[in-house]
Amino acid sequence: MIQNMPDISIQAFDYPLPDSQIALFPTEKRDESRLLTYQHGQIKHSYFKELPNLLPSNSLLVFNNTKVIPARMLIQKATGTTIELFLLKPMTNQVATQVVMEQQGESSWECLIGNKKRWKSGETLTKEITLQDETVLITINWIDRGINLIKLTWTGDHSFAAVLDCIGQMPLPPYLERETEISDQERYQTVFSKVLGAVAAPTASLHFSQDVFDQLRKKGIKESYLTLHVGAGTFLPVKEDEIRNHPMHREQLIFSKAFIQQIIDHQGPFIPVGTTALRALESLYWSGVWLLEGQKVPETGLVIPKEFAYRVRENYSNKESLKAILSYLQEQAQENWIAETELLIMPTYTFRFCEALITNFHQPKSTLLVLVSALIGEGWKEVYQEAIDQKYRFLSYGDACLFFNNQQ
Repeated sequence: MIQNMPDISIQAFDYPLPDSQIALFPTEKRDESRLLTYQHGQIKHSYFKELPNLLPSNSLLVFNNTKVIPARMLIQKATGTTIELFLLKPMTNQVATQVVMEQQGESSWECLIGNKKRWKSGETLTKEITLQDETVLITINWIDRGINLIKLTWTGDHSFAAVLDCIGQMPLPPYLERETEISDQERYQTVFSKVLGAVAAPTASLHFSQDVFDQLRKKGIKESYLTLHVGAGTFLPVKEDEIRNHPMHREQLIFSKAFIQQIIDHQGPFIPVGTTALRALESLYWSGVWLLEGQKVPETGLVIPKEFAYRVRENYSNKESLKAILSYLQEQAQENWIAETELLIMPTYTFRFCEALITNFHQPKSTLLVLVSALIGEGWKEVYQEAIDQKYRFLSYGDACLFFNNQQ
């Protein structure tokens, strides 16, 4: 057994998802999506705009304010062959991705490469673009072809964000199997997206409109924002039969001292919006435990291993953990806690910051569905069957769920 992780087969998380219920496009208005609520074994149906009436008035909603970058680039060679580059993450652990996006002149990334066989070692790809009435030459070279590391360089005093806005496309989920449309530039971002760096949207937040925010605030429901740059690994299928053996994708976390203090001070339910916000909050707790156990933060940056939460250890409180992080930041004269997480949340996991979760309907045999099962137990099967029977829309552009923690 991997450090006390449970032995659970991914086959237990399969279900028949009709293609007709995979939402290819969002609803006309964000808050017009449907909402399925599951609490104390009971299912209720409503619409997302009714969410404020379904939450306790002393709740704190925790959002992920990451902003999706146009991470998909198509580069045509002189021969006519098109090479597709899908940016995954920059080649740095301790520098926030949004800082990388503002760098000028060059940037190095790990990528997925389409048509890789046609791009040989030592071969340079080039593309000219017009940016602010200036011709900009972009060159792309291999750093390490074996692990898909590339280096982009460009002329002029332009940020990488500006270059990418000109050359890149919005990276829609692969299962949509359609080309990006103009409307996706707006609808595949949340209304509060701010911090550049994600290659997939925190889709549970796509349902929130300004009107819903107004209603939440009238009810006294608070909000807070963290940053977890969603990676393409969120779409990776689980190929191992035993879930614990799945190579969990790594994502960057960024927490300000003010955010951590707000979490410490809050008295009431924590309701993460989306699995990324939930995973980030839980990883923040385990970051503090890492420090409390006297382990050092590596020079290359802390990575929370997928099995770390399952080790037998002393049970530290939430406040003990978060205060340890604040003390560390104070000692290091740092304003933000930056780490990466591989945390795998599966049944037997004990949640630290989740009285309820707002999320979407997830793919069969996915780590996200496994996470939902850890929260609401075997009831997920009844919920998903009801959603299929009631013709709910599934996946990134689909309808929403409000799941109350079955462990409470």
